[in-house]
Amino acid sequence: MSAIANDTAAVERRLWNEIENHQIGMLGVVGGAPHHLQPMTAFAEPDASRLWFFTRDDTDLVREIGDGHSAMFVFQQRDFRACVAGRLTVRHDRARMDKYWNAVVAAWYPDGKDDPHLTLLCMECADAQVWVSEAGPIRFAWEIAKANATGHQPDLGGRTEVRFH
Repeated sequence: MSAIANDTAAVERRLWNEIENHQIGMLGVVGGAPHHLQPMTAFAEPDASRLWFFTRDDTDLVREIGDGHSAMFVFQQRDFRACVAGRLTVRHDRARMDKYWNAVVAAWYPDGKDDPHLTLLCMECADAQVWVSEAGPIRFAWEIAKANATGHQPDLGGRTEVRFH
């Protein structure tokens, strides 16, 4: 098992760093009618255990959220995978819009920050399951070959549960 997987605080720090550096994941509500998750850009506030997402107030996702809804944000990089759970609400927060506005966000909103349908989603993160693999391609090949030869599962990392405050 990966050394980092045994250190919950290190896994949590890495989770926030990965989200801050890469931002793109899949977001969706859970419970009720089945819905596909959709790609969203996350803006992380680690100290408050929050994720923010720009969206329009006339989307199916916003209608599904209503006054608040359980949600999952699934995030994946080469050797790092996470599923973050929490409560998703719609919030029109102009200060955060100003803080997180950038050229990429602006491309989706030609009317800018004054678009009457522009709003934010806020995810109050409750917990996450995180999988970390630091194997690299050579160790991966070795572990797969060893597993096939011995009948034991490969050791390619570990899973950690993170609970946010």
